[in-house]
Amino acid sequence: MTDRVRLYDLIKESFLLLDFGDRLLLEQFDLTVPRYYALNHIAVEPGLSPGLLSRYMFCDKSNITRLVQGLLGDGLVERRPHEQDGRAQRLFLTAAGTELHGKASRAHQNFVELRLAVLEDYSADKVTDVLSYLNKSLSETLDNTPEMSLVL
Repeated sequence: MTDRVRLYDLIKESFLLLDFGDRLLLEQFDLTVPRYYALNHIAVEPGLSPGLLSRYMFCDKSNITRLVQGLLGDGLVERRPHEQDGRAQRLFLTAAGTELHGKASRAHQNFVELRLAVLEDYSADKVTDVLSYLNKSLSETLDNTPEMSLVL
């Protein structure tokens, strides 16, 4: 196994551990990880379109449609027509969505602080810089790759 493959495996394992912890925490709020992040994106950018939400969540539009339908059905999100283009839809949190997002978001932030406190010994700034650089590069690679193909 090369050093890069080992690094990839470690990053992936870290993601899975973080995701599993998020699932356990968010269950207390009757939220899944995708529902929480959808609420979060809508809270940060009120009025965003389902298409933009799809891009933010790296998810296809049919999955976003199901996710939004569930949030609408639970009274957490409302859909409004775009002011200039009546065919386009914009997403907003309802009062119940704002309240739930606030509670879940505070708990999530505290949980993240607790879980990542160990990085202080290893300089969280350095880890942040490296991962930011990696994520930028990975994003640019995806943006510039029209088709995914295996390199043999």
